[in-house]
Amino acid sequence: MKTPPIVSPPEWEAAREHMLVKEKELTRARDALAAERRRMPWVAVERDYAFEGPEGKASLLDLFEGRRQLVVYRAFFEPGVFGWPDHACIGCSLMADQVADLAHLNARDTTLAFASRAPQPDIERVKARMGWKMPWYTMTDSFDTDFGVDEWHGTNAFIRDGEHVYRTYFINNRGDEVMGSPWSYLDISALGRQEEWEDSPEGYPQTAPYAWWNWHDEYGDAKPSDAYLSQIERGVQSPQ
Repeated sequence: MKTPPIVSPPEWEAAREHMLVKEKELTRARDALAAERRRMPWVAVERDYAFEGPEGKASLLDLFEGRRQLVVYRAFFEPGVFGWPDHACIGCSLMADQVADLAHLNARDTTLAFASRAPQPDIERVKARMGWKMPWYTMTDSFDTDFGVDEWHGTNAFIRDGEHVYRTYFINNRGDEVMGSPWSYLDISALGRQEEWEDSPEGYPQTAPYAWWNWHDEYGDAKPSDAYLSQIERGVQSPQ
């Protein structure tokens, strides 16, 4: 293997600073792309899709769990898929392993759900084996065909206005590779991260960065202390 050159610490720092300039450019470009995404048009979901969940029958609206936004990842776990019945597909399983604690996403009024063709007893069995905690539903109609995930995995984003549901974004193929963190899901959502530094349309919900963060087992209970927020404000610059 031909390795890069071995250099002195000052030379390495200079090389890192040079790379950091490009990395910051990429970060700002990614933020700008997310801002464009928040201005994409929405399309109304006219059909009342049917799912099976741990509690029985569920509609697409039910998958929101009362929150404003919903992100649905179509995972391949069903007869005919490699790994059945002991495992979901290898790639989809890797995706499931990447999902962070959902409390942070829920704190931004957003629900993540997985959907497959497998019956609920099989889904619950594999979730228990693999330690997965996300809601995972069984598709019972043409949801996968209608939303471009009947032959390949993909992630669809939705938003609701009362009882009305709209599809706002879709990503698949290598675009799914980065998914798993709260930030990755929020960045493809209609409302974004909902922080004040973001370039969002007028009237979109936004709060100060860091102010909404909490330990995943204390959302809705204790809030970060004023001392902690003051420390953040002193030591951390704008996310941009």
